[in-house]
Amino acid sequence: MHRESAFTAALPLTFAFVDGIGSKLSIPGGLVVEQSILKLNGHSLTVQDVVNVARGGYQVSLDPAAVSFVERGSSMVRRWVDSGRVIYGITTGFGDLASVTISPDQSRQLQENLLKSHACGVGSPLPEETVRAIMLLRINTLIRGFSGIGLPALTQLVNFINLGIHPVIPDQGSVGASGDLCPLSHLAVALLGFGDVFYRGRRMEALAAMKEVGLEPIRLGPKEGLALNNGTAALTGVALLALHDARETLKLADIAGALSVEALHAVPYAFDARTHDLRPHRGQRDVAANIRRLIEASRIVETYRKDRVQDAYSLRCMPQVHGASRDAIDYVEQKLEIEINSVTDNPIIFPSDEEVISGGNFHGQPIALAMDFFGIAMAEIASISERRTARLVDHKLSGLPPFLIENSGVNSGFMIPQYVAAAVVSENKVLAHPASVDSIPTSANQEDHVSMGFHASKKGQTILENAKKALAIELMAAAQGIDFSRPLKPGRGTSAAHESIRRVIPFLKEDAFLYPLIGQALELVNDGTVLRDVEEAIGELA
Repeated sequence: MHRESAFTAALPLTFAFVDGIGSKLSIPGGLVVEQSILKLNGHSLTVQDVVNVARGGYQVSLDPAAVSFVERGSSMVRRWVDSGRVIYGITTGFGDLASVTISPDQSRQLQENLLKSHACGVGSPLPEETVRAIMLLRINTLIRGFSGIGLPALTQLVNFINLGIHPVIPDQGSVGASGDLCPLSHLAVALLGFGDVFYRGRRMEALAAMKEVGLEPIRLGPKEGLALNNGTAALTGVALLALHDARETLKLADIAGALSVEALHAVPYAFDARTHDLRPHRGQRDVAANIRRLIEASRIVETYRKDRVQDAYSLRCMPQVHGASRDAIDYVEQKLEIEINSVTDNPIIFPSDEEVISGGNFHGQPIALAMDFFGIAMAEIASISERRTARLVDHKLSGLPPFLIENSGVNSGFMIPQYVAAAVVSENKVLAHPASVDSIPTSANQEDHVSMGFHASKKGQTILENAKKALAIELMAAAQGIDFSRPLKPGRGTSAAHESIRRVIPFLKEDAFLYPLIGQALELVNDGTVLRDVEEAIGELA
């Protein structure tokens, strides 16, 4: 689910340097607005910072210490152009047209033409929260001062975030090298007054939105178009929001699994800390600890623990499977934390050395591989969840009423929700095929190996959403199963989860219209209600 963000600014900002969080922004007319401000320096952006800006309505400012680097880089580019120096993308064409020399008096037109010709995406608009994340990442790269952009263009981008003007960026068109040229061009042309934006819930022409808030279109200097559209901000922005949501989803997977442990009268031996200390993968140990805490004081587990010594893998191996996915997500986070504070465009300006180097930092391969791993990791969470749901509905395996409903035959109970979980899991199997092993040459074979990183991030996000659906179905089914063990009570954590579900979704005595109930279960997953209720009862999960 895509969350709506809170955007409070209504008037154009007078650009000023503001310090820290909770600072004041001055607006024309003397009005002062209390607002959460994130100060950017290009080095210290975090995943939570991105979420705060993308979803929490945080505004941004530029660190004064970093601005001097921006001005130094842009002034050097202007001197190079005036002196007639030949520099890729500044006084030459792009891609296969790199051998075409561009005169200094055409350099501005070159940059504008670059953006207009590259803004040619297709598909549905990216969500506004994703566009905010992309704009933030682009600013954080550009403020490092290695991209040759000037302060007016950078300020325009800052104002777009702070005023809630979100360029319409189609979700198809990037091959992940040279970066996200197509989506970032859609972002950049809006700064010039071209294309459409979303503003206050309305889609309108960029020029009209700018007129409403008192902004003027910018004019590009040498290198500025290339600075704005060459980089990995789009594929990374999508990845960051998915990463944040995956962290909560992994905790929820442990909760859903623990509920199934209770409903299926599983035994606790597989979660003993001594076993996991002998194979000390961090994720594995954390999951085992979570499940021990969730089922602590369970009368159900205590009553049935003598019946058998082990359970099926989908129960017994939760620490190993959930834990491996957690470790994979740790790797993804490590790569994203590096990427969000990196310079990813081309060519790169080195003002202190008076050098310009045409390299390949725009190539999305590090994030493409990471997000392929992300997709595989989250697909496995959905896969093992569906297997637990399948056990819950199979009376031969569960010892529960067939399909978790009395008078089965007349009632189908949870028969088809398990089909639905199987459907999304099978979809994930297709999506989990790595995007990064694909490549298709572009730009007349000058750009002959690309990352498909934007595809990897988008499908990783889709796999995550499918995993949430599978878990929502498991939560419903496991809660139904637990009710058949009354009057025995589940553990402290699982009791909190069961009560959280039951406040919204009733025990089914007979067949009911399940579509809205599954929707309510998914909402409990998406808004964090179940996780929040559990952590309030037993403390924060690992």
